[in-house]
Amino acid sequence: MPDKIPSAPKVKYHRIILKLSGEVLRGPKGSEAIDAAILEKICEQVKEIHLLGVQICLVIGGGNIFRGLQGAKKGVDRTTGDYMGMLSTVINGLALMDCLEKMGVTTRVQSAIPMNQIAEPFILRRAIRHLEKKRVVIFVAGTGNPYFSTDTTAALRASEMHADIIMKATKVDGIYDKDPAKHLDAVRYDEITFIDALRQRLNVMDSTAFSLCLDNSVPILVFNLSQEHAIKDAVLGKKIGTLVRN
Repeated sequence: MPDKIPSAPKVKYHRIILKLSGEVLRGPKGSEAIDAAILEKICEQVKEIHLLGVQICLVIGGGNIFRGLQGAKKGVDRTTGDYMGMLSTVINGLALMDCLEKMGVTTRVQSAIPMNQIAEPFILRRAIRHLEKKRVVIFVAGTGNPYFSTDTTAALRASEMHADIIMKATKVDGIYDKDPAKHLDAVRYDEITFIDALRQRLNVMDSTAFSLCLDNSVPILVFNLSQEHAIKDAVLGKKIGTLVRN
């Protein structure tokens, strides 16, 4: 008898918001704003879960190029600085799109600020239709408003798109009771409730984003992107990072 073709592993999350900070694209010691090798590794992980049939929305930050709060410290008006930061997310989103398309993953970029020559406007039903057609959707330009972070964008889009979870990919392996870089006895949580995270004032997301997730019952998984197959392990429901839930 011919060998059976192994079935694809069963995923736990079918529609996700993958939140990436702009900083994860930066080269070693800040050598480049967008490091080609790092970009490729991230896109390979995205392609890996796309092949499993997961519907993927990406929300990308712009901190590797410009951050509004940093600009304010240098004399740039906060509103102007935030718009500059939003445009930085567009650059990062286009880089992700280009890399994914070259890997054979059909991608669409949707912007909260109209710029029709390079991105679609954000339209909820169109975004959902893209997912149904097995396209990766990249949300850029934040919410389109100053004073709101890309964490808030991720929380807002997750609520609108009825995503199963927000996966916040970072450079740390989860949420600790205190800063592990400063305290050797810091304890990492495998799972924690929104209320306990609030009580302990744990830095999961900014307060606006956190409130949106709490009110709309959108769980958050915080994990280390640099681990091999980290995103795949997350969507399969393996023990990775810290899960924040109701």
